[in-house]
Amino acid sequence: MLLERIAATAPLAQLVPSLPPEVLHRVIEHCGLEDCGELVALATPGQLAHVLDRDLWPADLPGLDERFDAARFGTWLEVLIELGAPDAARTLASMDPELVVAGFAAHVRAFDPGSVTPYTTTDGELAGGFQAVDDAVSREIGGCVVLARRLDAWDAVCEALLALADERPDAFGRVISGCIALSDDGSEDDGLDDLARGRHQHLFDVALGREERREASGFVQPGPARAFLRAARCLDVHVGAPPRPDPIVRAHLAAIEPASGPAGRVDTSPVLDLLLDAGVLAPPPRALLAAPEGHEDRLGRIHAWLAAVHLRDPLAYAARHAELTFLGNAILAGCSIDARAFTAQEASDAALATCNLGLEHWPRRWPAPEDLVSVFQVGWSVLHTDVGLHAAERLLAVLNDLHSHDSASGVALEALRLELAKHARSGMPWRARDAMDVLSTLDIPAWAALLRLIDECPVVHGVIDATGEARRRGIDPQAFAFVATRAQIAAVGGFLDALPDALQG
Repeated sequence: MLLERIAATAPLAQLVPSLPPEVLHRVIEHCGLEDCGELVALATPGQLAHVLDRDLWPADLPGLDERFDAARFGTWLEVLIELGAPDAARTLASMDPELVVAGFAAHVRAFDPGSVTPYTTTDGELAGGFQAVDDAVSREIGGCVVLARRLDAWDAVCEALLALADERPDAFGRVISGCIALSDDGSEDDGLDDLARGRHQHLFDVALGREERREASGFVQPGPARAFLRAARCLDVHVGAPPRPDPIVRAHLAAIEPASGPAGRVDTSPVLDLLLDAGVLAPPPRALLAAPEGHEDRLGRIHAWLAAVHLRDPLAYAARHAELTFLGNAILAGCSIDARAFTAQEASDAALATCNLGLEHWPRRWPAPEDLVSVFQVGWSVLHTDVGLHAAERLLAVLNDLHSHDSASGVALEALRLELAKHARSGMPWRARDAMDVLSTLDIPAWAALLRLIDECPVVHGVIDATGEARRRGIDPQAFAFVATRAQIAAVGGFLDALPDALQG
């Protein structure tokens, strides 16, 4: 078992606090939170903040905004309770108080007993109180009445609050006061109650703090990432001047804090090597100054450019490295590939390839490029226009002349033509990918290649050879290359020229 192998490298009490937080998160993600309670108990507050910022905020689809996952918070409480009340209370007390309040408030409402206890008036009538208490799942904890908003993890929620009340009364006071402030006693008759908005505002503030922490660590949020990539697609390299410095990039690079390593009580290299061998961690990004084996020609332009910058000004090279990191993170956060999320290595490779493409297409009338962001913008625009949109337009032309003797296929082809035309006009032809399945009944290699060309990040599928011919062989979903050169675009053009024969044959 991987966790046992990790424990064999060094005492966990010394090893865990020394791990980079992103490595700890990858271990938890790979092994499962439920099996990593001991690691969680040994993590530092800084590590926990990083892990929770990643783990509690999933996105429904690649590139979409992340949302707080109340059910996942409940799972965390269940894992913490398994550690025992003292460790659970200590861990909760070390977490961001606002996040803890938001998590508990998503599960419970809390009230002072006096506000929910009915009383008898002088006329002998029962008044006041909160009538829903009788029908709700409730419990008295620390002198407060706690009612369930949701029943999943209810036992763990109560046990966690009890642990805080017994072990860390100050922390419990902060949490329960926050929950009381975010609770309500039902909707007002006039509909003017705004307590729900109060909860949303609190969660918004928690999300804002999370974004600030992540930006300081180099992450790019999905919204700004999408905006940057969308603007880069719209760049017209045939007119005007080089793109002006992007405000999103400037703000992001200015927000990044210098990285500081962990306290380093023990040598973590053995466990890092173990995680690399187990596939938990991706290999480190390839060196920028040396072309990877087999990629000398395809990425030669960008490697030569970076080597020249490094020779001329090491400080400028460091700035270019930061820009390349931003570009990879922007792709990772704001783009999809084959309708899934990028891996970190794929995003890094895509950024480098797009920069190489940008250098090859940099207009001669422009001054020589000084930064990688503008180079990337040129390459991303070319990739969108000369590959993605061009492939969609060529397919539309073929579909206009394509006729099927099978009525069902004919209907599906017409639906594809309408979908593709609509989304191509909006500049997002990849949104028609589901309708492209009908092409697999005509020619599987052509269908596989078109899916990858008409994509949010167009790539060249392995079925297309250097001449543009679609080879008849097994379809490997992982066999693709990021577009980095004019030669690859020419090969795509050859494939598209042969498309009518492939689909009509």
